[in-house]
Amino acid sequence: MSQPSLPTRDSHVAVLAFPFGTHAAPLLAVTRRLASASPSTVFSFFNTTKSNASLFSSSDDEADRPTNIRVHNIPDGVLEGYVFTGRPQEVIELFLDAAPDHFRREIAVAETEVGLKMKCMLTDAFFWFAADMATEMKASWVAFWTGGPNSLTAHLYTDLIRETINIKEVDERMEESLGFISGMEKIRVRDAPEGVVFGELDSVFANMLHKMGLVLPLATAVFINSFEELDPTLTNNLRSKFKRYLNIGPLALLSQRETIVHYPNGCLAWIEKRSPASVAYISFGTVMTPPPGELAAIAEGLESSKVPFVWSLKEKDMVQLPKGFLDRTRDQGIVVPWAPQVELLKHEATGVFVTHCGWNSVLESVSGGVPMICRPFFGDQRLNGRAVEVVWEIGMTITNGVFTKDGFEKCLDRVLVQDDGKKMKGNVKKLKELAHEAVYAKGTSVENFKVLLDAVVNI
Repeated sequence: MSQPSLPTRDSHVAVLAFPFGTHAAPLLAVTRRLASASPSTVFSFFNTTKSNASLFSSSDDEADRPTNIRVHNIPDGVLEGYVFTGRPQEVIELFLDAAPDHFRREIAVAETEVGLKMKCMLTDAFFWFAADMATEMKASWVAFWTGGPNSLTAHLYTDLIRETINIKEVDERMEESLGFISGMEKIRVRDAPEGVVFGELDSVFANMLHKMGLVLPLATAVFINSFEELDPTLTNNLRSKFKRYLNIGPLALLSQRETIVHYPNGCLAWIEKRSPASVAYISFGTVMTPPPGELAAIAEGLESSKVPFVWSLKEKDMVQLPKGFLDRTRDQGIVVPWAPQVELLKHEATGVFVTHCGWNSVLESVSGGVPMICRPFFGDQRLNGRAVEVVWEIGMTITNGVFTKDGFEKCLDRVLVQDDGKKMKGNVKKLKELAHEAVYAKGTSVENFKVLLDAVVNI
């Protein structure tokens, strides 16, 4: 990967990306903004070869990169000839075991190339070991939590939750509130991410997040892709726990790169012909896909309801659709292997987003003013779905947690037609307005970004 020539430089920042899921892309987006705002700072971006290849997939991506961002590949921790055992999260475990040494080695290379020691480590919050690395390097540590404030709170208060909800009794206490934590009054034990108080408490992921929650208060700053007005109580709680807690989003509203381009698949041309607030947009992110029975139920519910739809579904999963579904619904909807999500959620014709409730998706739906039908799978998705349904009242969770034809039809009717849905639409419209205010002029996220910039480059 070609490197730009070095600009005039007065400081050097190490950016450490987590190369799985949708973590690296938002960290790169923030790094781009910081680099543009501080052209005399060199940002060395460390990520695995595979993840970097997906982030910088074309010459356009490289050409758009600010000249003071230098990209470095680090090994993924999988040794040549390694035979996978099939353990869940094995690839993540291998990466995390090797990451501290790989990061140290490549940081030393970058410092030699640039001729400046690192003054700041800007990392994914998952990297609890960055606290020790920053101390060794006499650098500051600034951490990016890519989820929402509710999941960050759950991991920060893991020990308190475990002390209050006896792990041996957790099955009987699933419906109890986490109201002993400010801002979590409407969140139940069952909504917590796996590894906090139930599930595999000693898994690689659970241990990583527990360690993270213990060391994050040491960071110079913790920032998040959200806006203060979305959850003021949690914002105030988290401010009390960190030296600096900064909401700088929604990032989807702040992208400096032009996003209105020619998209394949014809989604935007198709949706232009639909009535306002009539279309169901369906997507479950890049990691999860509902099981075959639920994919069939979604298809049957759509066909029976006659609701217009755009469905983003990987090509390999399209074989699970009922026979003849695509032909029978040709005039009703469109199924594509990829869709421009942010653009679709901004479009006035989109009336509901059927989602897994990953944080980026939830925030993009809020930013577009679109209510949600939630089908969470794992991690923070249940927490986010619960907040959508009972905290912000801007959507609903699918009946009994899984798609059935009749259940999905009822959800579509409730959100798109019934008075309940009109209330959801009104609530999400108010949040949309607050989100847009946060990122314009002297909005809270704009002001917080200035504080973040100062924490990263003015050490």
